[in-house]
Amino acid sequence: MKNVLTTCGYCGCGCNYYVNVDNDVIVGITPKPDHPVSQGKLCVKGWHGYSFVHHSDRLKQPLIKQQDGTFKETTWEEAFKYIAQSFKNTINNYGPDSIGVLSSARCTNEENYLATKLARSVIKTNNIDHCARL
Repeated sequence: MKNVLTTCGYCGCGCNYYVNVDNDVIVGITPKPDHPVSQGKLCVKGWHGYSFVHHSDRLKQPLIKQQDGTFKETTWEEAFKYIAQSFKNTINNYGPDSIGVLSSARCTNEENYLATKLARSVIKTNNIDHCARL
């Protein structure tokens, strides 16, 4: 079994734990005892919130919605091109304030900072919000 040190993704606190992996399957979580934030403890989400990783409904590659409403599997490169072009079209037709960025309390503080920089510096909108209700 491997123990992989990582940062919990359920909130911005930054607790550390080891993901216990057996044959490429997560089988448990062990808190990092000497971490200054978590101090060997975790909330219930940190302890048990990993079941989504191997869930059968989890998307494993990008999908693009077609004109007929169906979804087509695509590559990451094509998905990013599609997203970039859609953003450009929307900004050109309706202005940058027609786009809003929604971030998450499950992101780290650094990821939320990057989302803010993307919204304000790249998209040129101040329309950014998050859901900090865990």
